[in-house]
Amino acid sequence: MGTPSPQEPLYGLLAEFDQADTVLNAAQQAYAAGYRQMNAYTPFPLEGISAALGQRPTRLPWLVLLGGLTGGSAAYFMLYYACVISYPLNVGGRPMHSWPSFIPITFEMTVLGAAFAAFFGMLALNGLPHPNHPLFEVPAFSLATRDRFFLCIQVRDPLFDLEQTRRFLEGMALRVHEVPS
Repeated sequence: MGTPSPQEPLYGLLAEFDQADTVLNAAQQAYAAGYRQMNAYTPFPLEGISAALGQRPTRLPWLVLLGGLTGGSAAYFMLYYACVISYPLNVGGRPMHSWPSFIPITFEMTVLGAAFAAFFGMLALNGLPHPNHPLFEVPAFSLATRDRFFLCIQVRDPLFDLEQTRRFLEGMALRVHEVPS
């Protein structure tokens, strides 16, 4: 299953490395050569790999901020409407718009809105759920969780040429695997 048939389309080429610094160096060289549609897979977080791949910062913090602001605003205006407009009660001579009493619920809804935005935003930005990825068809890829490092250059990259990209990766990697689509 690891080698696609000639008529089967490719997802990309997967280069296998045995050390962290070699995959980091290969990612930097691939980015310098002009490859942009690539990703690295490592058994542990690798400092600097995101920068070497040319990945931009995630938009998730902005989504979490927006979710928190939306939740907090919705809670505050819901309390305002309920206590001041819809059902005003004068308890103990306090003003109708007693904002200190609105703070606990507003805080809790801010946290809830931010948590929902983080969860669903992470799923959406990662393209999840994705139950089967083409890389799972390569038998050697199971080592990515143990002791191997992988760099995959995808076919959709504008500079991707099967033979040229294979030669480029073979100069740095232990092995190069074709990933069926």
